[in-house]
Amino acid sequence: MIEPWAESGALYGWILAMGILVGVSCGLVGNYLLLRRMALVGDAISHSVLPGLVVAFMLTHSRNIPAMFAGALVAGLITVGLIEFIHKKSRVKPDAAICIAFTTLFALGVVMTSLIDKGGLHIDAECILYGEIAFVPLEPPVEWFGIAIGPQPVLLMAGVALAVVGLSVVFYKELLVSSFDPGLTTSLGFNAAALHYGLMAVLSVVVVSAFEAVGAVMVVAMLIIPGMTAAQLSSRLPVRHGLVVVHSGISSLAGLHLSVWLNCSTAGAMVVMGALLFVLAWLFSPSDGLVWRWRRRGSDGSGEEGTVASPGGKV
Repeated sequence: MIEPWAESGALYGWILAMGILVGVSCGLVGNYLLLRRMALVGDAISHSVLPGLVVAFMLTHSRNIPAMFAGALVAGLITVGLIEFIHKKSRVKPDAAICIAFTTLFALGVVMTSLIDKGGLHIDAECILYGEIAFVPLEPPVEWFGIAIGPQPVLLMAGVALAVVGLSVVFYKELLVSSFDPGLTTSLGFNAAALHYGLMAVLSVVVVSAFEAVGAVMVVAMLIIPGMTAAQLSSRLPVRHGLVVVHSGISSLAGLHLSVWLNCSTAGAMVVMGALLFVLAWLFSPSDGLVWRWRRRGSDGSGEEGTVASPGGKV
């Protein structure tokens, strides 16, 4: 527990900071995806932005941040539009439309990656899929007036996290209402479609920012697990946002130590510890945990589970 920090405290400090920033950014956006029953859309966008990244790389011949963000943003919006088009213009159900869209676009991205490799350009598909948060501290530091501030990916993720927090505060009412009733959103004078696509755009940016640390595969877990853990403990959205931050800190720190102990993937260990926190919340949640429901059922003596009203109602 102490040795990593005593020997390489700065190195592990940047890894921990990156894990927390990724968890907070993904978790806050994930709260709204869960409220909208769009958890699979996060999975779709995290995979289907690959062709957008490849196209941006082919056009610029570099992996500069503005080009990658632009490519991911366009690909994310195309994914959402394609899902809605397939669902509305056919008899295909929403979950099947999501599956068709993201698997097709992801496969297209894999094919394009192979083509640019043959053409002399190279993009690391393995990094995009799996990421490696342990390499983040080794990135060139950003300097300001000759003073090294920190690794570029960490500072970029910090900026994205601040933007997500700021947007969540500024558009809290609009996002909350549109997550439950798009019709009411329109009647109140808000543009439900703009809010929807704006959320998808932010999701695309968050996914690309997290690629280098956790990759497209594990970013899905970062989007869903913190929010689902918070949902087990509270029905109020502001509390859920706070619990997402706490979850990100605990799972990142515990996952870092687990990876050092087992000498395994740091990002994978963070996700495993986050899933463990979800299991604990699922079992021992004071309001609706399995353990408390079993105890209430036993105390009722009727063989049926007791029901307890949630204070304050739903979110």
